[in-house]
Amino acid sequence: MRHWTEDLEDDADEPLVRPYTITGGRTTAGRDDLTLITLITVRATPGTDTAAGRPALQPEHRAVLRLCARRPVAVAEIAAELDLPVSVTKILIGDLIDAGRVRARPPLAFAHNGAHSDMTILEAVRDGLRGL
Repeated sequence: MRHWTEDLEDDADEPLVRPYTITGGRTTAGRDDLTLITLITVRATPGTDTAAGRPALQPEHRAVLRLCARRPVAVAEIAAELDLPVSVTKILIGDLIDAGRVRARPPLAFAHNGAHSDMTILEAVRDGLRGL
């Protein structure tokens, strides 16, 4: 089965998978906490994909799990690696979060201890760029 972004000239007899078929017809993610820089990590859960009444995962879901197995990966990176639109990727990640397979967290802030405010950091970056 070919991905929807692949060249249409090669293997024209194979069926083409469109993004709405990957998401079951859903066009928007049910979550509003997923941004391009949200980091996704795999949760350690025992059992198989069909354990505890969970439905079997689609190949795209399993690809997300493989990508995030070693280190946290940003939503934008996952979308780029899978060659899927970000909106479709967010839906897939939302499915995995709901199933308890992955966890999402915002990227760590630069200064949690209050040593530097966000404005101080931005000003330092601005001054550094001007110095180039």
